[in-house]
This record gives sequence, structure tokens and C-alpha cells, in this order.
Amino acid sequence: MKLQEIIQGLEITSILGSTSVEINEIHIDSRKVSEGSLFIAMRGTQSDGHTFIPKAIEAGANAILCEEIPTLSHEFEKVTFICVPNTEMIAGKVATHFYGNPTQKLKLVGVTGTNGKTTIATLLYQMFREMGHKVGLLSTVCNYVNDKAIPSTHTTPDPISLNSLLKEMVEDGCEYAFMEVSSHSVAQDRIAGLEFAGGVFTNLTRDHLDYHKTVENYLKAKKKFFDNLKKNAFVVTNIDDRNGLVMTQNTLAKVTTYSLRSLSDFKGRILEDHFEGMLIDFNGRETAVQFVGKFNASNLLAVFGTAVMLGKDTDEVLRVLSMLKPVSGRFETVRSSKGYTAIVDYAHTPDALANVLSTIREVLGTRGEVITVVGAGGNRDKGKRPIMAQEAVKGSNRVIITSDNPRFEEPSEIIQDMLAGLTDEERQNVLSITDRREAIRTACMLAKQGDVILIAGKGHEDYQEIKGVKYHFDDKEEAKKAMA
Repeated sequence: MKLQEIIQGLEITSILGSTSVEINEIHIDSRKVSEGSLFIAMRGTQSDGHTFIPKAIEAGANAILCEEIPTLSHEFEKVTFICVPNTEMIAGKVATHFYGNPTQKLKLVGVTGTNGKTTIATLLYQMFREMGHKVGLLSTVCNYVNDKAIPSTHTTPDPISLNSLLKEMVEDGCEYAFMEVSSHSVAQDRIAGLEFAGGVFTNLTRDHLDYHKTVENYLKAKKKFFDNLKKNAFVVTNIDDRNGLVMTQNTLAKVTTYSLRSLSDFKGRILEDHFEGMLIDFNGRETAVQFVGKFNASNLLAVFGTAVMLGKDTDEVLRVLSMLKPVSGRFETVRSSKGYTAIVDYAHTPDALANVLSTIREVLGTRGEVITVVGAGGNRDKGKRPIMAQEAVKGSNRVIITSDNPRFEEPSEIIQDMLAGLTDEERQNVLSITDRREAIRTACMLAKQGDVILIAGKGHEDYQEIKGVKYHFDDKEEAKKAMA
């Protein structure tokens, strides 16, 4: 593709060289550049892509998209420079142009919010596959092009990878694609240039303040996604969350609502709740599902509403909904022969932890005790650590605070940050065990018949990240070993 086609419609401050050069690939990582590439120099939080321009040219790049042209030398003579005000804001549009505007050829639905994104996007993917459609999925757990699994590294990929995946979906005949939209991806314009058929809002609680700094900035990043939807798109928003209608204040899209508590377009009511599943009333139709808890009932309502907004028959949607199973690492149960149950869940925010514990309490009643194993990630929002400990203590009989993904922090210091949120009296029912494997084993030793162990924070993850290295670690595997 000619460079002039790729940069068409962009805000350009200056051009040095010919725009008729042929571009074979586009990259934001200079290590991936090869002959005939366009290299986009972006200013990231860790490094500045402008410092890698010489390396990109050395690797064969014949065009550079940048914010400032470096001092020229003879090696730059045959290279075209396109100067723009902000490469981060433009990279998404460049990728969309290069990959042939894939979202104009399928129906893309984005799911955003603090909790529930993975469950809703994955269940929509599974539902539409079950209905016989060709479908793509972009999620935290794994990306899919129909049945082809592609490992996931981020909730929302960088704009180059994202558009490349969407193009692959189009080429494989996908009619629909469902994707998680992270607050980072909106703030960094990774989704710029994509056309969404619809958007789903789940909820908003404290998360990612290490990046956004304030809850207000976090909210604005989420809201920006809905602000940018077009008039022919739709929104399915959760009005049980106080920010549900805030998100849609400035959108041009058609707004519909879902709720377990209030009158709404998609109204749900839990009729029965057990660890094996629930009976839910969806807009007056009773349906048995294989999920547990209010938060899952809310997620299923979002799936129901989105499928209906995409034109699917209500009865067919509910029929398929009854067949779907929980997403990996989301309230997954592991049963012991000794009569207790372990639940593995991704809950890594105070609100998500409170929701899961509340669900366990509601279903368990007075038949047993709750033992919670929980930690907090390193190099992330430190402010939520003491709150995580508080929620764990509030909803449990015993708590074991342990290591999560410490990354480049010392696990013992993260644990101390969590314990700082507790009173001396509260600490009496709390154990601190740095080794996560030992923490899970201890919880299983403490559990009696009828008890429930919640292992929170990692869910689907099959690794533990320590000092930049990922070691294999799977909470479900460890629970099964401890039970044996």
C-alpha cells in the first residue's frame, strides 16, 4: 500500500520525502521492523520511540511517522518523514487504513467497565458461535478468530496488533467480533479508527489509579468510549451502577438499560440461587443458567440485552444462555472429597472481591465458613491494598493474605500494605503466608466439611510474575493438589 493512502485524512504538520513509497508493514516496535516498513515513533510511559528511529531505518524502514524529525545524516536521505502533533493519537487510524478498515466489514461490540468485561465478551462470543455464526473475540484470557486461539498479552492489544487481528477475522469470514475495551486503550487512543456496532457498560469501581491517578480520570476514559460511538450504534448500560447513565450522557448511540433492581429495557430477577447455578427471570421469562451470584446475573443480563440489540430472537438467546458455562477463572469451583469447596476467581479489585464474597455468603448461608486467600499485584495501585484486606476480612471467617504477582516489588511489603488497613482485632483472624502455594495448602488444611475457600486475584492466569520472570502457577492446579 502506498504511504499516501495510509496517511490520508490525518492531521500532518510536515512531510519530508516522497509519499508514493510502498509500505509493506507498519510497526511501533523497532525490533519488528523489516524492509519496506513504516515505523511509528510513539512516546510511551517507559521509553520514547523517537530514540529508536535510527535502528528502525537500519532495519529497513523506508518511512517514519513521528512528532519531530531527528537531526539528518546520510543514512536518512532515502527515508520519508511524516510529522504529526501526536503519534499515539494517530497510530490507531494509521493501522485501520493499512489493514483495510476491518470494522466496516463486521459488527464489533466493545465491553467496558471495571468488572465483568471478560465474562460478557466471552459469553457473547460463545453464544454467537453456538448460533452458527463466525465470530472473533479479543479478551484478557485469549483472543479467538472463530475456533483459532491466539494468546493474549493485554486486555486490549496495541493498535497494530488489534487491527491485524480484526483483519484476520474478516478474512476468515467473521460476521461479529466482541472485545474488551480497557480504560488504558481508550486513554491511549488504541481503538481510534474502529467502528463499533455497540458498546456495553458493566460498572465502575476503583482500579488502575497507578495509571489514571484519580477516579475521575478513570471515569472519563471509560466515558470517552461511549462519547465516540456513532448514531447508528447502540449502548447497553447497567443502571444498577450509579455511573450507568453518566456514561451515556453525551453519546449519539441508541441507549438501552439493564438492571436487577429497577425498571429497565432488560430486567432480571434471581428466583433461585445455588452453587450449581441460578433460576433467573429475564423480562418475564424464567431461565435456568449454570452461573452463581448477583454479579453473574448482571453479566448475563448484559449478554441477553446485547444479543437482542444485535437482532437475535429472545427465545433463542435464552435457550443458548441456559447452555453456557462460566469463563475460565471466573467463580470456578473445585470440589474436595472431604466435603468443602474451593472457588477460584479473578477478583482483584475491592468491589469485585466484595461481590464474590457476598455471593458465597448468600448461597452458603449458615452451613459453613468462608476462608479467603488473597493478595495484591505489585507495581500497581497501592491505595487499594488495605481496602482489599478490609473487604476480605468483612466477608470471611478466616483470611490468608499472600503473594499475587509481586512483579518488581517485595511480596512482604505488599502484604504489609494490605495489613495496614486492618485493626489489631481484625488481624486475629488473618494469617500472612508469602508463598502462595503454601497459603492455598494451609486454607485446604483449615477447611472443614461444608466450608468454602475463595482463592482470589489471579483467576485464569497460569503464572506468577516475580522480578520480571513469569513462573508457572495455576490456582486451580494448586487447589486440586492441596485437596489430594
